[in-house]
Amino acid sequence: MHTTTRLGGLALIAILAAACTSAGATASPSAPSEPPASDAPSAPASEAPATPEACARESLPLVTPDTLTIGTDNPAFPPYFEFSDSPTPPWELGDPTSGGGFEGAFAYALAEELGFSPEEVAWTVVPFNNAFAPGPKEFDIDINQVSYTPERAENVDMSEGYYFVNQSVVAAADSPVASATSIADLKEYRFGAQVGTTSYDTIQNVIAPTTETSVYDTNDDAIEALKVGQIDAIVVDLPTAFFITAVQFEEGTIVGQFESPEGADAEHFSVVLAKDSPLTPCVDAAITAMASDGRLEAITQEWLSDRADAPVFQP
Repeated sequence: MHTTTRLGGLALIAILAAACTSAGATASPSAPSEPPASDAPSAPASEAPATPEACARESLPLVTPDTLTIGTDNPAFPPYFEFSDSPTPPWELGDPTSGGGFEGAFAYALAEELGFSPEEVAWTVVPFNNAFAPGPKEFDIDINQVSYTPERAENVDMSEGYYFVNQSVVAAADSPVASATSIADLKEYRFGAQVGTTSYDTIQNVIAPTTETSVYDTNDDAIEALKVGQIDAIVVDLPTAFFITAVQFEEGTIVGQFESPEGADAEHFSVVLAKDSPLTPCVDAAITAMASDGRLEAITQEWLSDRADAPVFQP
């Protein structure tokens, strides 16, 4: 499913830089690791147990019979989805249907664990904030770098963690922000982030800057504001920061990352499902199985291991 060169290769970065003008954080500063899924503070899910009978394909309440419908945002950004110079419509930049990129590979592995072949997977466009908004869903699962928060879990089910992430700061390489080594050094600068994200929460609750934070509809908008000097820096998850500085803003640099708490407080991405979905315990069981037998770690190492090295901010 994913035999093409990964984004980390210099050749693909060159292609990306020429082909696109815009695009849309790990437990330690070394290669990403996967703590046991049970450490994740997942939301209470369906009361139905993840029994073989309950999780059999014929027992699953699917949006479309015999098809696992997976939602994600569009454009589908590398390194979470593999870059394609001719993605399957309507996808832009990355192509979820290729099975490449971290979340693309994870999605198909999860589908397989649930009993679906690649041909039985369908992708649908779901804007980021719509994924965890209240109300009915047009997807069975959504995989789109959605970090678990108790507030989001009030409206939807959120699975066990499949990736444990650090937030990071991106700024122009020639700006004063680039020399910051501590959280205290960051407080005087103007920050921006995409609305409704844990990146915005990190600015407000961890950095606590002295000036008001600018909020943008997309990461693209925040990056453009950074380029023209409307803000001094942005906060994004660490893999996204590597993509931004390699392709979207080559004059930018990753100033550093924020060390994530360990255990139950570690920030992690969750699969999103409709509130009280009978599919939730099946997804949790599938993620636990993938973590236990090493498949999840192998996917992480293949697609994200070269995007984990950045200095850690001191207090």
